[in-house]
Amino acid sequence: MSVRNRSCSSSILQACSSSFTRQPSRVLIVDASPPWWSEICSVLCQALENFFFIASSLAGPVRLPLLSISAISAQLECLLPFVQVKGNLTRLLCCVEELRSLPQEGCIRQRGALLKQAVLDSLQQFKQYMCHTALGDINSNCVEVTVLTCQSGHMLLRQLEKDLKSSDLTSLRRLLVIHISLQQNLSDQSPTCSLETPSSEDHNDHEESLMLGTEMDLQQVEGTVLAVENALKMWLHEQGGDREHLHLLLPPSLTVQGSTPNPANNKPGPVCLKCDMQERLLSPVLFPSTADVGVKTESMQDFQPPNKTNQNLSPKRLQVVKVLHADGVCQSVLYGLPLVIRPTSCWQLDWDEIESNHQMFHAVCHTLETRDWFLLVRSELSSGSGSGVFSYYILQSTDSLSLLLKPVLTRELMLPCTLLPSTEEPPLHALATVEARHSQSRVRATVAPLSSTPPNKIPRPSLTLSHSRPRGSAHFFQDYEEEDLLMVQRK
Repeated sequence: MSVRNRSCSSSILQACSSSFTRQPSRVLIVDASPPWWSEICSVLCQALENFFFIASSLAGPVRLPLLSISAISAQLECLLPFVQVKGNLTRLLCCVEELRSLPQEGCIRQRGALLKQAVLDSLQQFKQYMCHTALGDINSNCVEVTVLTCQSGHMLLRQLEKDLKSSDLTSLRRLLVIHISLQQNLSDQSPTCSLETPSSEDHNDHEESLMLGTEMDLQQVEGTVLAVENALKMWLHEQGGDREHLHLLLPPSLTVQGSTPNPANNKPGPVCLKCDMQERLLSPVLFPSTADVGVKTESMQDFQPPNKTNQNLSPKRLQVVKVLHADGVCQSVLYGLPLVIRPTSCWQLDWDEIESNHQMFHAVCHTLETRDWFLLVRSELSSGSGSGVFSYYILQSTDSLSLLLKPVLTRELMLPCTLLPSTEEPPLHALATVEARHSQSRVRATVAPLSSTPPNKIPRPSLTLSHSRPRGSAHFFQDYEEEDLLMVQRK
């Protein structure tokens, strides 16, 4: 990444650094007991490698201050004592290789006792580490323990609740059991020895074994590299939760019943919606790179090759790699500012070539527009660059003879987002309040603003909005019309 791009984003990084001051340290306990370990070993190790490549090189505020990894196989092994993740890729990859070397055959009869010991040993190591180490980036004195297993998650969670009930868990903020489900049911196979089975007393009242002050959760993921990698990427989200991130103020209404009154004039006051924000992408600016591959689109210069002194540089080349349906592209994976792509009018080309190029460009735009398609394109590397870093973009058609070029990130830099569509209708009183306040705003927006143009000057033509395709509007905003938005913009 160029120094220029890093300097441009320094102010942004400083502004958001305070949002990650409460990130907890992490403990990862891997249940590497046979016969499941032979089925999940390669998937888990590949997911860990992918995650460590991202987490160890991520610039900006510390999202994962400390990490410790233990494994339960024939015995309990601490593969990685507490270390700082940033800049420690070599040591993290060595830990993955140790996981790969664990035996994949045999039987573990004391898994429950070893798991309890792993949790308690990790808490003790964290306490000792924090007492003897002063780190400015570690402001949280709590730790979260994650257990990766292929056995029954419910059974394991109940066993942990029972075994840790009388233990000192002051520094343990959360214990998460991630059950990795396999495509085939290994319990139907005939193992070489009998596995642990829960006793009848484990199915007694669940409330009696709950631990106070510690959050215990169970999560089930598919046995694929992508699913396990996304479960680990949840660690990179902001974990503070001390205060809300955003206040969304709805305008006051003069006719709404039941809204909060303003004591000064006995009129309804504005409605404040308190919200939290969540990242969807990791910015490419946060990662070191030896090639400037166009991670910014704020200007044409950001898209040009880094060597500006050579006047004989060939134009940047974009290779179409896939056709995408427009309704299948989520706007949350796009970043940066769009650039407008149009057919060239370079004077150095002959007229016939310019006309032919114009016709072909028109045909591409028409095809994308009529079929509601996007083009996924990739930047071609210059010959001899020796770098394997690519940039990807989306080409979107418009009503005019042009395309919009928008940067898009690949899945490596995407953070997990599990927002499910809501199937419930909002309460009627809340819906009536919100709809009435946007209706009041529409009445105000339709009032034409006073002209500020001097009489001796010709006024600018009215603004027009260009849509590449019909878009459905949210229920709250369907009272807005295009003319109203134009008036607001001119005002």
